[in-house]
Formats: sequence, C-alpha cells, structure tokens
Amino acid sequence: MVESWATLGVDLHLEPAAARGLRRGLTDALRDAVRTGRLAPGTRLPSSRALAADLGIARNTVAEAFADLVAEGWLTARQGSGTRVAELATMPPRGGGATFRHRPPERPAYDLIPGTPDLAAFPRTEWLKAARRALTTAPYHALGYGDPRGRPELRTALAGYLARVRGVRTDPEQVLITSGFAHALRVVGTLLRARGVRTVAVESYGLDTYRGLLQQSALATPALPYDELGTDTRALTGTGAGAVLLTPAHQFPMGTPLHPDRRAAVIDWARRTGGLVLEDDYDGEFRYDRQPVGALQGFDPDRVIYFGTASKSLAPGLRLGWMVLPAALAEEAAAAKGGADTAGALEQLTLAEFITSGAYDRHVRSSRLRYRRRRDALAAAVGARAPEVTVTGIAAGLHAVLRLPPGMEQSVVQAAAWQGLALNGLAFHRHPEAVAEPLDALVVGYATPPDSAWAGALDALCRVLP
Repeated sequence: MVESWATLGVDLHLEPAAARGLRRGLTDALRDAVRTGRLAPGTRLPSSRALAADLGIARNTVAEAFADLVAEGWLTARQGSGTRVAELATMPPRGGGATFRHRPPERPAYDLIPGTPDLAAFPRTEWLKAARRALTTAPYHALGYGDPRGRPELRTALAGYLARVRGVRTDPEQVLITSGFAHALRVVGTLLRARGVRTVAVESYGLDTYRGLLQQSALATPALPYDELGTDTRALTGTGAGAVLLTPAHQFPMGTPLHPDRRAAVIDWARRTGGLVLEDDYDGEFRYDRQPVGALQGFDPDRVIYFGTASKSLAPGLRLGWMVLPAALAEEAAAAKGGADTAGALEQLTLAEFITSGAYDRHVRSSRLRYRRRRDALAAAVGARAPEVTVTGIAAGLHAVLRLPPGMEQSVVQAAAWQGLALNGLAFHRHPEAVAEPLDALVVGYATPPDSAWAGALDALCRVLP
C-alpha cells in the first residue's frame, strides 16, 4: 500500500509561512503551536518522515527544524521515545486565560550571570591564617565602634596596594572603607546632592541597579553615547552633569578599555567645569592579553573618586569596598557615610593582613590563570560550535560579550533559561535613553561556575547558540 498522510500516525495541523523559507517557516510554526498551548507538554510529535510527507517537504527540512527546537528547549528528543514537547509549560489558573505560560527551572543548573567570582575557589586556608594573625595582634580597641572611615590598618594596606598595582595616587587619609560598591555610591550620591549636583552622566551600557541608586539621591542619569572607541566622554559638554560614572579600565559590559583620547577628554572636562569622575574599577586586576590599564585616578587625584571592592577578587559576601577620594572631599564623604564604621572590624583587619602578607597578590595571580583558561575554552568552543557568533571583550575581566546574528538575542536568552542556564542579553544592560543602534549579544560571566561545573555550563551554552 502506498503511504500517505492518512496512514503515517499522529495528525498535526501546521501552516508554515513559506515566505520565511521552509525550515524557518516550519520552525516558527511549531514554536508557535507550543507557545500558544496547541501542543501540550509531553505531546509526541509525528516522525520527521511522517511530517515531511504530510507537508510535502523534504525530510531533512523537518529533521533540522526539530533539531533547532530541541536546542532552544521547546522539544526533547530521546532514543525510543521520539520527539516530544518539552515539559516546560504550565496551565494558567482557571479563568486566567487560554494560553500557556512558559517558565524556566526555578533554580538554574548553571549560572553565567556576570558579577560573581568562583566562590568555590575562595582561599579559605590562607584567609583563616590571615584572620588568626590579625586577631592575635589587634589592639583591644579595634573591636569597638571605630572610625567611620574604616580601620587604619586596611586603609594603609589599600593605599600601598592600589598605588603599586593600579597607579592610584593617595594616602590612607583619603581612603574610605564601605560595605561594597552600592554603599559607596549611596554615600557619593548624598555628597553630590549636598554640593548642588543634580545630574550624573552614565554609560549607555551598565547596571540599572547603579543608575537606580543615583536616582534615589534625586540625581538625573542621562546616557553618554557608545561606539567602537568606548564611551564618548566628549559628549559630556552640554549635559549639565556635575559628575560622570565610568568603568574606564574595562567597560561593563562591553569589555573595552576607554580610548586614551576619551580618557584625556573626561579629565579635561572635569578640570574645566569642576566636575567629578566616579571611576568604578570593578575588575581592574584581571587582564590577560594586554598590559594593565592604569586607574584614571592617577591622571588627576583631585577630580576623580576611585571605587574598588573585594567582590570580584575574593567574594561579595565579605561586604568590603573602598573609595579613594580627593583630599578636599575626604571629610565630607566620611560625614555623609555616618558616625560609625559600617564594615566588620575583623574582616577589615583580616583583609589588611591578607594584603600585606602577599597572600592577596598570590590569590589574584592564581585566579587570573584559572579565569584565562576558562576564557580560552569559551572562545574555542564558540568558534568551533557556533561560527556565526563573535566573542569580544575578552582581553581582561571575568565576562565575555557574544555578538549574535541580528534578531537572535531574545530567543537565545529564552532558550538558555529553558535549558537551565542563567545569563543576560546585552539589552538587559542597555540604558533606556541610549541612542546607539542596539546590538544583539549575550553577556556571559565565565567566572561563577566552580571548576567541576564549567564544562557542563560551556556545553549548555553552546547548545543554545545559533
């Protein structure tokens, strides 16, 4: 008997849009059928042979469409079980509508959100040794409420370290210890408002959390343009800004250093207008293929407020950050912070000992090697398995930007979530007022997974790339 659509198993009504090409049209039609609930979770689909005969198209076209949707997480394919709709949809509450609502796993299997180091690699043994030495030698009054600027031992250690490693020009009296970057930014927001500043310019790409903190201080946050040379600081003229927040050593998230001409332009602007540059040096110690880019603060310590933390180099749970302030602002910033120290004295003493003993340098160097190996593995895997994707912003830092073909960002981010992979698209970091042409890309943090999970995370990432 000649086989036909009537004898080949499960009926499936699809209307691929021919104008989009057979494979793309079929893929879109199947995806829409799952998204709208016409194909319920667990539904077994016809074989590629059966569906091809039913639609009058090549079997390879159907097989390729199935493979695309398996990679995106809409379908599953197992030997002996056929191709089925993935168990990813839940019916809405009764009376809540007739469509399905897709949701990713409650807890991602792999975390590639940038901003956190490999916490499994925290140097516990060396940290305990430093804590023991610090506590043994600390004077009893170190356990009191303390100087609101922070422990002098830590301020002294940081002044020396930052001068040696980042080219920062300061002394301990200008260092203010905070409980992280967000806390520091709140302090500076209070200081700026008290000085009459009403506008702080920010970069076109960054963290909305930090824009929000400035806005909580009633500060406007207009976006500066971004291009292949980085943030265009020449555009500060005419913004009315009294300060600008930048990530000059390694722009977050684009991953490029601020061009020397742009660095000179922002210092010139600050000198001409009396403005302040807020320099977020969030991962300045991690560079791989180039010489380190020194801190902008070294060009003009009187016009730059320098921010750093232990969050990327050690762990955010330590809640330790610092500011290096212009001498004229040190007392004002301490007053804006409040009348008591906000970071634990023992943690401060331990970090001071960790730095002065050389343990911090050793840890940063070993971390740099480990993260470089991960970065190299990421670039090699993407190049081999997703040649249409370009890996950028990898000369330094703890994340990479994966440039996607136009129009692909949202679907890839969704596919990643359904595969249990947490990551951000570039749009997540885009300022709502940015004027540059939007780019489709992923921002992939490669530091967070422990070594035991890195291979699995990288494989999961490559499965969802186009």
